Amino acid sequence: MSENNPLPDQTTAETGFKAFWNRPIKTPEGKPPRTMGQEILSWVVTIVSAVLIALVIRTFVFELYKVDGSSMSNTLVDGERMFCSKYDLLISGPKRNEVVICHYPNRGNTAFVKRLVALPGDTVEIRNRQLYVNDELVPDPPKMNSLPLQDYPKRTLKDNEYFVIGDNRGNSHDSRYSDVGPLERSQIIAHVRCVLFPFKNIRGIE
Repeated sequence: MSENNPLPDQTTAETGFKAFWNRPIKTPEGKPPRTMGQEILSWVVTIVSAVLIALVIRTFVFELYKVDGSSMSNTLVDGERMFCSKYDLLISGPKRNEVVICHYPNRGNTAFVKRLVALPGDTVEIRNRQLYVNDELVPDPPKMNSLPLQDYPKRTLKDNEYFVIGDNRGNSHDSRYSDVGPLERSQIIAHVRCVLFPFKNIRGIE
């Protein structure tokens, strides 16, 4: 073959193609060029990091819950969205009279909202359709007219037992019933702080 018609440069032909993930993309001036693969990896790392941060916040810091039902009315109304903290429970544990989010035995991850009325070592009793904790009357929450459905014999809570009741005492399934009973500390998962939605109902929860 004539020297005027040399064979194509095989090296150039074989290496001229670049996979899209190795192709450079435009970057702002002053920054080193990046390939598409590096850009994709950067987005994956960003998304995974965001998901992990959200999981940490949801597990240890706060979470939003929706009221479902009337067991806490009029303190909380069906359909309202609650802002609930978790960090304070991890630091100091639940306190008497707080409104809490909890899980019931054999109900999986279903969340319930109730008022924590008694702690380990407290005595709980309902007599003459009125609630007593440590032999002191606990009146109905403000704006409540309901009464407990039935008397409850005096009981001293053991270590790691917590007693919860709905503020609408006449219409609440809670620790008074044998299928629920006193809860364990691990079943109390959040502290209700305020109502965020509907916006017209924004308020703190005592």
